[in-house]
Amino acid sequence: MFIRQLNYLIALDKHRHFGRAAESCHVSQPALSNGIRELERELGITIIKRNRTFEGITPEGERVILWVRQMLASLEGLRQEADLVRSVPQGHLSIGGIPTAIHAATLLSAEYREILPQLTLKVMSLSTPEILQRLKSQDLHLGMLYDRSLVGDDYDVMPLFSERYVLVASEQTSLPHELSWADVADLPLCLLSRDMQNRQMLEEIFKDVGAMPKVVLETNAIRALLVECRSGRAFSVMPLSVLSTHAEGGELRIHHITPGHTEDVCLIRLRRENQPVLSQAAWRIASNLDLEAMLNGALADPA
Repeated sequence: MFIRQLNYLIALDKHRHFGRAAESCHVSQPALSNGIRELERELGITIIKRNRTFEGITPEGERVILWVRQMLASLEGLRQEADLVRSVPQGHLSIGGIPTAIHAATLLSAEYREILPQLTLKVMSLSTPEILQRLKSQDLHLGMLYDRSLVGDDYDVMPLFSERYVLVASEQTSLPHELSWADVADLPLCLLSRDMQNRQMLEEIFKDVGAMPKVVLETNAIRALLVECRSGRAFSVMPLSVLSTHAEGGELRIHHITPGHTEDVCLIRLRRENQPVLSQAAWRIASNLDLEAMLNGALADPA
C-alpha cells in the first residue's frame, strides 16, 4: 500500500470521475485506475463500482475512505511536526498567565519542551494588565487570561479551557457538599487581591446575589491561598483546574457552589502581519492540544 494510492482514492471520491481525478493528481488516468485496483487487491474488497466509467463507491469502499482520510490527516500532522522541529531547533519562549492559569501554563510549556527539546521557557504569574502591557512591549510571546478581559483586535485569540469554580476547604472542616454563593459569603475567605480579574469576577457574582463576602486575607499567590485553606483558618473560591491531584493531597476538600459559574480562558499573542517562526510553532502546538481534557484528567473531583 502506497500513499499515492490513498491520494488517488480521495481524489476519485471528490471528483467522481476518473479523468478529472487523474488530472488533479497529475497522473494519467490508467495510472490512477491501476493504483486503485492494486489497493483493492491488497485489501481484498471492491471499493469502486466501475464498468467502462466510474459508477460509484461500494458501501465497503465508503468505510475504507473514512479510514484513508484519518490516515492522511495523521500523516499530515506528522509532516507538520517534523517541519516544526526543523524550523525551530532552539529558542526562548516567554509565557505570562493569570495566577489561576499557571497550572495550565506549565502543562502547555511541558508540551512545548516535549516537541522542541532545545527550547527554553519562562512562565510568569502576572495580572491581566501586566500581561497585555508586556505583550505590547514584546517582553512576552504568549499570554493566558480570561476571554472577558480582551477588548479590540490587537491580539490573536485561541480558546483553551473553561474554569469551573468551587469552594476549597480543609478536609477537617464540616460543610455540606454543595453551598450557595450566599452561604460562601458568610465564611472567612482568602481570595486573590483586588487587582486580579479573578477577584473582580467573584465580587460581581457576590454582588449579583446580594451578598458581601467576608474576606480575611488577600494575596496574589495561589500557593498562599492553598496553605491558608489547608490550615483550616479560611476557605477560598478558586477554579477546579488549579487543584492538581498533588495539591489536594488528601488535605483539601472541594465543595460545589450553586448556581455553577465558569469562565473561559484563552491563549493570546500580539497580532502581526508576519509572525516569527517560534510564535507560529507555539501557536500550532497549542491548537492541537486538548488542555481542558489534560486538566480534568489530573483532578480528583468528587462529582
